[in-house]
Amino acid sequence: MTFRISGLPAESFEHWFALDDAALARAGALRRIADSHPGYPCRISLTDAAIGDEVLLINFEHLPQHSPYRTSHAIYIRRGESQYDAIDDVPAMLRSRLLSVRAFDDAAMMVSADVVDGRELERAIHAMFGDQRTRYLHIHFAKPGCYAARVDRN
Repeated sequence: MTFRISGLPAESFEHWFALDDAALARAGALRRIADSHPGYPCRISLTDAAIGDEVLLINFEHLPQHSPYRTSHAIYIRRGESQYDAIDDVPAMLRSRLLSVRAFDDAAMMVSADVVDGRELERAIHAMFGDQRTRYLHIHFAKPGCYAARVDRN
């Protein structure tokens, strides 16, 4: 069984970069300059920003379905990035972190969850997709709880 990890579509976030700091603040968002590496993981490209890169910290609804698990959280995005979309390939950004992996069914109900070292992500993906109820996975950074990426069967 193969899997596909995807970041968020870049075009969905282009409008954020046209906003000045006051407009960002009114939207509950912030402009930051990366001052450590790693530390500012872009959810579009699934790469860490380099020191000095501009990033935006915004709230993103990553599970918008009508479900008790409907949720949003803070994410970083970076201008000019392309959406990460790869089959059977785990980006370095995920490999280097402690992750919470959550499996969901067609009704956006959680089927299972686990906390794994990013170096063991494939094992968790295969185990969760072993349950036929699982339709997709959400990966979160375990400590801050932020949404990181989506995994689908391929």
